[in-house]
Order: sequence, then C-alpha cells, then structure tokens
Amino acid sequence: MDDKTILSRISELVDEEHRLRASAQEHEVGTDDEAKTRLRELEESLDQCWDLLRRRRAARQAHGDPDAQGERPIPEVERYLQ
Repeated sequence: MDDKTILSRISELVDEEHRLRASAQEHEVGTDDEAKTRLRELEESLDQCWDLLRRRRAARQAHGDPDAQGERPIPEVERYLQ
C-alpha cells in the first residue's frame, strides 16, 4: 500500500466517522451499541493507518524501504501512549 492509498483510506474513514457523529447529534440521543462499535472500529482503523503512514515516512527519511513497512495489529497500535 503506498502513501496515496493510505491517505485515501484515511479520508474515507474520517468521512464515515463524521457521518456517524452527525447522525448521532441529529437524533440528540446516545448512539446505539452498533454505532458505538462502528465508531470504535473507525478510530482503531484510523490509528492503524496513521501509524503505517508515519512509519513509511520515517523509513523513507532514513533511506529505508517504505514498502517493507506493514500494518501493525490494532492491539499493538492502541497500546501506544500519546
């Protein structure tokens, strides 16, 4: 997956997240369990994409092979402290 594809995927995920959040606000009630689950999945996928993009850019800066970088599992990415 190249940087352009990753950025495109990030954009798709963010658009879906915004639609879900807007829908929840329109209904002015707590989101249902299905929506909450999907939002959590979107957030995890976004974290995973951003992690991959950062590592690809770091590899390129260090004159490494960005294509050698792969997605890390969600549990690994989600344990990072920010």
